[in-house]
Amino acid sequence: MVIQNLSVLEEVHICPDCDTKMICCEAPPVHVGDGLGWGSEVLFICLNDDCPTFSGGWDKVEVNYGHKATFRSMQLPGSKEQNVMMVASKIAFTGSIIDPDEMRAQHDRYKIEQEAIAALDTCVENKDLSPVLTLILDESAKSEARERAIMLLVQLNDLSCIDAIRNHTFRKTEYDQKCNMVITKLLKDNFQKECPYCAELIKAQAKKCMHCKAEL
Repeated sequence: MVIQNLSVLEEVHICPDCDTKMICCEAPPVHVGDGLGWGSEVLFICLNDDCPTFSGGWDKVEVNYGHKATFRSMQLPGSKEQNVMMVASKIAFTGSIIDPDEMRAQHDRYKIEQEAIAALDTCVENKDLSPVLTLILDESAKSEARERAIMLLVQLNDLSCIDAIRNHTFRKTEYDQKCNMVITKLLKDNFQKECPYCAELIKAQAKKCMHCKAEL
C-alpha cells in the first residue's frame, strides 16, 4: 500500500470514549454497510480493549443481532466525527496498523520508481543507465517496467551494468535468467568475458587475466 496523501500520518486522533490515542490503520477495501469504499486510504481506530465502545459492545451486538461481535471507535482523516466499526474479534485491525516511517519510505520508493519509468523513454538517447538499473534492482517495481528495463540494457550497451546486476539477489528467477541472457549478449557484442576467478571483465580472447593473473 502506498498512501498518496502523507499528511494524514501527522494527524492525531483521540478516542472520545476512553481518551486513548487512535491508531492509523489501512482502510478495508469495502464498506460493510453499503459495499462501497470508505473514501479514504486510512482510518483512525481505537485499539484499546478497555474502551467502553469495545468492551461493552459484545452484549449489544448479541442482543440486537444475535451473533458474536463488538465495535471499535473510528474516525476518518481530517474529521473528529465519532463513528464505530463492527469487528468480530479483538485482533481485528491489528494486522493493518500503518507504520508512518515505513509508509514514508514506501512513498519515497514509489516516487523514484515513477520517475525511473518516465525516464525509460529517453534513457537510450541520453545514454542514461540509471533509471534502467533502478527498476531492475527494485524488487517492488512493476513487472512490466522491470522487463522493459532489462530489454533496454542491450540498446544502452553499457557494461557497467554487470556488477550491479551480478551483486543483486532477485526474488524471481525469471528476472535473473533474463538478465544473464542480456549480459551474455553484451559481453559477446563487446568482445569481452568475465574472469571465472575474479569476475573482472577481460578480452574474450585473453588466456590470462590481467587483473588476478590467473591462467584461463
